[in-house]
Amino acid sequence: MELQLLAALRKKQPIVLNLANFVTVQDVANGLNALGASPIMSAEIEEAEALVQIADAVCLNLGTLTTQQVEQMRAVGKFANQYHKPVVFDPVAVGAVPYRKRVALDLLKSFQVDVLRGNAGEIATLADMEWQAKGIDAGSGQGDVVEIAKACAQKFDCCVVLSGPTDVITDGQQVIKISNGSPLFQLHVGSGDLLSSIVAAFTAVSTSNYYQAAQVACLVLAAAGELVDSQLTAPRPATFAVDLIDRLSLITIDEIQTVAKVIKG
Repeated sequence: MELQLLAALRKKQPIVLNLANFVTVQDVANGLNALGASPIMSAEIEEAEALVQIADAVCLNLGTLTTQQVEQMRAVGKFANQYHKPVVFDPVAVGAVPYRKRVALDLLKSFQVDVLRGNAGEIATLADMEWQAKGIDAGSGQGDVVEIAKACAQKFDCCVVLSGPTDVITDGQQVIKISNGSPLFQLHVGSGDLLSSIVAAFTAVSTSNYYQAAQVACLVLAAAGELVDSQLTAPRPATFAVDLIDRLSLITIDEIQTVAKVIKG
């Protein structure tokens, strides 16, 4: 895995334009900033083209969608394609209600995404495969998460990150699984949104290989969480969230390599 992308990110400090979930916007901004990227948050469609032009990557998050935000996402996605900026799409709770799925599918027809990042329930919903999603949570299902992720990647011609206790990253053919992490990620609402934006940051420094960028992003965040967890004397979600930001700022390639649990195929 090309972990030198972390050094490249910190050197370049890529600008990541986020159309964010207002519940987690501060977590995302602080996490990106700590890692070495430069976050921009926007809720105004009139500045869409100008912000896409100065951004190095775009992350679109369906978390707290409004009609106005949906139109802003459509505009930003189209401009990102026009100006050749990578697009990461986070279909939050897309399986929870039919409206969210309709919106997500409509947006995915309006512009090309480079990476889809969601939990098992969200990715299965987009791939039209069986899974019992539960709100924003992954829920449970009997399907093969690797096959679900591959089917979604092939359907939308993009890289897919199916995140969970083991992250599955695929371009539709190749597959990497990362089993680092911490159960405390499940108790921190912003974890998935932060991962999506970190994926976007890495696409900005690995423009020729978004599959590689997504792998590194997943490993960096998962390893940081695992290292934080290993130093806690009790499961403290609030402490974990704060310490995770610190660890993202301090984490080294050597530390990541020491704990990395990566499986091909």
